[in-house]
This record gives sequence, structure tokens and C-alpha cells, in this order.
Amino acid sequence: MTEHELREAGLDGLASRLMESGALTSDWLPTYKAVPRELFVPDVMWPGQVKGTGQSEAVNRDEDAEAWFAAVYSDVSLTTQWDDGQHSGTGKGRTPTCSNSQPSMVFSMLNALDVQENSRVLEIGTGTGWNASLLSERVGSGNVVSVEVDEENAKSARERIEAAGYHPTLIVGDGFEGHRRGAPYDRVLVTAALTEVPHRVIGQVRTGGIIVAPYATTYGGEGVVQLTVQRDGSAVGSFVGSSAFMRLRQQRQKRRHVRDYLGGKPWPADGVKSMTTISPDEVGDWLPMFAIGLQTQGVFPWAENYDDGSYTLWLRDTAVTSWATVDYEPGRDEFVVYQSGPRDLWDEVAVAYLHWEAMGKPEFERFGLTVDGETGEHMPWLDNPGSPLRPVG
Repeated sequence: MTEHELREAGLDGLASRLMESGALTSDWLPTYKAVPRELFVPDVMWPGQVKGTGQSEAVNRDEDAEAWFAAVYSDVSLTTQWDDGQHSGTGKGRTPTCSNSQPSMVFSMLNALDVQENSRVLEIGTGTGWNASLLSERVGSGNVVSVEVDEENAKSARERIEAAGYHPTLIVGDGFEGHRRGAPYDRVLVTAALTEVPHRVIGQVRTGGIIVAPYATTYGGEGVVQLTVQRDGSAVGSFVGSSAFMRLRQQRQKRRHVRDYLGGKPWPADGVKSMTTISPDEVGDWLPMFAIGLQTQGVFPWAENYDDGSYTLWLRDTAVTSWATVDYEPGRDEFVVYQSGPRDLWDEVAVAYLHWEAMGKPEFERFGLTVDGETGEHMPWLDNPGSPLRPVG
């Protein structure tokens, strides 16, 4: 097949799959077709896995056009940068730092954004430029402002966007600050995971305006939240589904090594031993991690895996005061716990998990978030803002 034939087959085939899943709605279909994804993907990229996370080996358009088009018109994310641009070559880097997002996620979030004719939209995270161009096609380039912190990504995105015929306002800067000169906005789309919804950005949105963003907890798990700005300056709304985005660069956290928690002593150091019947596997899936993260503060997990299928679940706090371990062994009903420091981290995680279980194991869509307009405090809730989730511990 020629590149044109590959493109046509892939474009329509992906559209059909996205419409069948409900991610792509009929009102976004003309925009999808007018702004083909291929225009915003570099010649070398790393496709995401169809199942699970991680990236496949690099695909080079010059060497295998058919494989490149197949990846472009698959419903997977495409990594386009590693290690903030410090990585080169076709091997994998340490950390993916830019991608062309999974199409089903792109259009699900655009649908949640609920743009109207001539809506003024701020995008935080230009990335490869596909979202900015889709929005420009839908509401007009003059109504779109997109902010990108990475200069090289911003440069290549501008080239792709302008080559596609669009001319939104493109800013190289800190997306956490928004872009006050273009305010007020009717809509804000964030394309990197947040651990804190920027208060300054909320202040740049009209009353009744909508913010759609991936929201990640410190413990793990992540969901897309749709917030509506209220008259008092707060932002309130429900989660619309799960997500797995790269963190906003300004909100990344550097984790301290476990040796810093042990005080130079070999494990289990001064840890106090106990037993638990809650398996580490039960607190390791994306949904329970999200629910636990909404109820805990400053605690995060890490799994130390062994060849026999067992592993140690490490829990640490961001203040570097407390740690816990839980040893998982296949087939066991009880698991050894060690805890040290002023916080009993495993106890906190277990209480949060059991609370989620007692609530009926609610899915993402039953959770919501309120961001206070004055203090910036983030308050998660279940079913309605009047039922806040109080932090454990």
C-alpha cells in the first residue's frame, strides 16, 4: 500500500473504533478528519503498549512507513521525547517526557471540555501540537492559547501547527502560571498530570467556565476531573474517568532513596513488626491506589520485585520521617509488616483501602474534587461536595 492508502485506511479505521467506544462523538468527527494525527507525530517515536504501560521499540517512518502509520492510527500514546530532551538515538531513555496522547483519551477530554462556538480556550502543555490544532479547527485559532514549558517541544509544535494551517497563540512558559494576558478563558485543558490544580489558572477562568485536567494523587492512581469555576472563585466537579499522563514538569517530585529512611542501618532497622491480612496486591491496582491517594497525605509506594514472584511493598512519606514495608509472597494469607517513624504508613493505607471497600469500591466517576477559591485547599469527595473524604492518619 502507498502512504496515501495507509493513511486513508488508518484514519477511517481509528475513527470507527473511537466512535464505537464513545470516545469520539459525532460533533468532533469533522474536526478529527480535518486535523489528522500523522501531522503531529515525528518520524521516530515509541508507541505505547496496547495493554499495560510502557513503550515498544522505536518506529522510524523512513525505515518502515507501514509500521509507522499503523502506530499513528492505533489507540495508543506515542512517546516523542525522553528525559526532557537529554536523550538521543532510537533506544529508550529513562523517563518519557513528551508524547502524542492516546486518541481515545484526547477526544474523551475534549468532549468533557464542552467547548461552545467561539469559546476562548487555554491549553496547558502544547506537546506535539495536536490538541492545539484540534481546538483551533473547532473554535478558531484566535480563541486558542497554548503554553509549553519545553523550548524544543514548543518550537517543533509551532512548526507542525503552522504547517497544518493554524495560528493559535503559542507561549513558551510555565503552564502552572497559566497566561494572564489572554484571560479570561471559557475553558482550560491540561495535558499533563497535576498533583495540585493551579490556583492562578482557576483565577483566569470565567464564572461557569470549565477546567479539564488529569489529577494524580501522591500515592498513585490518576483520573480526569471536570471542574466548573464558581462565583466565589472555587472550582468544583466530578472525575470523568481514569487517566495516566506524564506529570506537569513543575510538579514533579524527587524521591529520596530508601537508605535515607533507614538511617544507615540495614533493613528492618528500627521497624516494628506486625502482620496483616490485606495483600499488597489489593492496594496496587490503579483504582484502589487512586482512592487511597485521595484519603492519605504525603505517602507513596514502591515495589521491590524478586525473581520468585514475591516482592516488598515499600511505603515512604514525602517528609522523610516514616517508612513501612509489607512482604508479599504468592499463596500466603498473611503478610509481614515493618513500620518505623511517627506515622504508621501501612496502617494509614490499610484504613483508606478498607474505607474504599466499605463504600462499595466506587469507580472514578463517583469521586469529585473541590478547590477552595481563597486558600487553594483541595478537598476530594464522594458522590457530592457535601460528602468530603477526610484524610486518615
